[in-house]
Amino acid sequence: GFSAETVPSTNPAHGSHLILTRPPQPGPTIALVSHLDTVFPAAEEIANDFRWRVAGPRIFGPGTVDIKGGTVLIYMLLDAIRSQQPDAFAAVNWQVLFNAAEEVDSEDFAEVARARIPADARACLVFEGGFRQDEQLTAVVARKGMGRYRIIANGRAAHAGSNHPQGANAIVQMAEVVQRLSRITDYDRDLTVNVGHIQGGTVSNRVPHEASIEVEMRAFSPAVFAEAHAAILALDGLATVRSAANGYACRVRVEPLRQTAPWPRNPATDRLLGVWQTAAAQLGYALAPEERGGLSDGNYLWPHVPTLDGLGPAGGNAHCSERSPDGSKEQEYCRVDSFVPRTMVNVTAVLSLIAAAV
Repeated sequence: GFSAETVPSTNPAHGSHLILTRPPQPGPTIALVSHLDTVFPAAEEIANDFRWRVAGPRIFGPGTVDIKGGTVLIYMLLDAIRSQQPDAFAAVNWQVLFNAAEEVDSEDFAEVARARIPADARACLVFEGGFRQDEQLTAVVARKGMGRYRIIANGRAAHAGSNHPQGANAIVQMAEVVQRLSRITDYDRDLTVNVGHIQGGTVSNRVPHEASIEVEMRAFSPAVFAEAHAAILALDGLATVRSAANGYACRVRVEPLRQTAPWPRNPATDRLLGVWQTAAAQLGYALAPEERGGLSDGNYLWPHVPTLDGLGPAGGNAHCSERSPDGSKEQEYCRVDSFVPRTMVNVTAVLSLIAAAV
């Protein structure tokens, strides 16, 4: 009884977001979130023979835990409630929302979702892969925010043999920038800065006039995130490397590319966590909160509606396509034996949400 709506992404290469809804009901709204994409190009899948493969309790394949397994758990949740508690199922305004491009941090999906999920919705449940640690289930209650930056150092080129003093070496200037960035990292505050890409110069017999890096910063705390963002921006205009001949200075330019705010621990999410922990205990499981460093659609939706994440199946090696004979590299997988326990907990918790709202 669901109707499908497709909403083109602002980037045509990403295709369309998919929204599934039922006719309006007087009961609560519950939103279920997954995504349609994976990180794997087709050529990479072919090169690494990365395809559906079952080995014991594990199913290997592109996106099995991130996030196709979560999509299956959405279906299992809805099917179980529809078949076992049809009146409860019929009373809910179900919304199932699929991001066309979550893996590339599509911001327009958040706008699409916020326009459709009412602010008084009972819950927004995100089905990213869950983890089972020592037979303990988890649910994600917080995620780091992320800032991305491009930093460019401009210097002055010169012949490295006959005119070296005239040069202002942009790579040397950038080396100082990299060291300053590395010192911003503070593990005690869950703050990391990563220089992920660097390039500069052209040939070894030339003093390089330009160098650039791409940087990512992540933090859980909004205050720590803002402080680190300011520290990175403060590098703009740095000019400490100069030509020996006449003092010509290199110049550093910082270009913020995008910022995704943190999803910190908050009372609304913690209330949902309590519902899931109670449901798990009723079924003989323990469920622990998890704070995760990666982004999800939850980063954008938690300020709008109570949000809980990581409700998909257990698995591992997300975003990995390689496999080695010695086992040191293995492909992404989900665990078949996690589907039923996770669904039982999800169903019990969601029925509790429905009962509390009617």
